[in-house]
Amino acid sequence: MAILDRHKILETNATLLLIFSFLVVTIGGLVQIVPLFYLENTIEDVEGMRPYTPLEMAGREVYLREGCYVCHSQMIRPMRDEVERYGHYSLAAESKYDHPFQWGSKRTGPDLARVGGRYSDEWHADHLTDPQSVVPESIMPKYGYLSAKLIDGKYMADLLATNRVVGVPYTDDMIAFAQADFAAQADPDSDYDGLLERYGEAVNVRNFDGEPGVTEMDALIAYLQMLGTLVDFSTFTPDVSR
Repeated sequence: MAILDRHKILETNATLLLIFSFLVVTIGGLVQIVPLFYLENTIEDVEGMRPYTPLEMAGREVYLREGCYVCHSQMIRPMRDEVERYGHYSLAAESKYDHPFQWGSKRTGPDLARVGGRYSDEWHADHLTDPQSVVPESIMPKYGYLSAKLIDGKYMADLLATNRVVGVPYTDDMIAFAQADFAAQADPDSDYDGLLERYGEAVNVRNFDGEPGVTEMDALIAYLQMLGTLVDFSTFTPDVSR
């Protein structure tokens, strides 16, 4: 009874309850946060990770604008059913250049963390234009208008520079050639050697939607086709020494 009587004092005194609640939350927060200051790196470095190319970044902006994260997550949990359906569980390093991250909170549609390379560009273009034409039971809206919206990438340098402010390692060259790299990735007949030098030989370079000019559809498909392809999980070994 003595313990209950003491607890009753807190329940009947709003000021005291507020003070003790604050102390409990503070202590719990410190227990979680303080150890992170003693780690050299809270995110394990993984070979293959790189910043988004300008075209992929533009596609990510379209993805955010259209609210794709509302129905699609980008986080595979380390559970058997998820790994068997979607692939290797998501790594923290795969989201380290995301501002904001796209883990999502629900799945009306499938997880997209490993969608890159699973389908052809033509499939993605058809699916975005008329989802029910390839997945009859889909309730996804149509996004065919993205093919009609041309973009020139004139603001990509500013976007990359802004991301560098929050820690994404874009170099001076990446920012200076942002608009050129943006156009080069969607044109296989262009001089895209500089793009590959800056972002790696594995960057997808092609006309993603099959239409003339660089469209929002090109950008979105470029982004989708990159998701989950940067890390070679056939050679990945988790760092268990941490």
